[in-house]
Amino acid sequence: MKFLNSKIEFPDVKYATREGIVAVGGDLSPERLLLAYKRGIFPWFEDDNAILWWCPDPRFVLFPEELKISKSMKQVLRNCNFTVTINQAFPEVIEACAQIKRNGQTGTWITKNMTEAYIELHHMGFAKSIEVWENEELVGGFYGLDLGNDVFCGESMFSKVSNASKAAFITFVQNTNYKIIDCQIHTHHLESLGGCSISREAYLKYL
Repeated sequence: MKFLNSKIEFPDVKYATREGIVAVGGDLSPERLLLAYKRGIFPWFEDDNAILWWCPDPRFVLFPEELKISKSMKQVLRNCNFTVTINQAFPEVIEACAQIKRNGQTGTWITKNMTEAYIELHHMGFAKSIEVWENEELVGGFYGLDLGNDVFCGESMFSKVSNASKAAFITFVQNTNYKIIDCQIHTHHLESLGGCSISREAYLKYL
């Protein structure tokens, strides 16, 4: 594990700790973030703490062709009043992801600096948001990074009403040409949608 300085670089991910930490410190500049994601590394840390850079092994991903949609969710998608859009409200989506209450978490890793950094990446054309609207109100969505290859790096999602984030994710995956969706770490929510674990080496080959 390496301590980063102002130089924009990362060590080889083979030197990551058992937990998957590759480096500590540095900043959230667009240049450093883009280099990180292209190396399979992402930032994840709590507010006021040093930036931690991760590349876990195994990696949790979803292959679009393996997407699972339950019968009940198919019925929701047929009968709900959701409208799904892309890149219509990026700042609102990332702010909602930061504010949403999550089980087992007392704070958020989506800090003010991180929010500003990803909004800048959105203006540069790399970060995307998927929004779910109900009666013209933003009720769910998620955001992530498109590196211009076959990989979409999902970052965070939120729901203000039942099934809104699922609707965003399913609609996005069904209408994408990506070969793989990087979900980073395991969640039961994404596993229920078809997510699976692959080795870090296998994931890096997609990059």
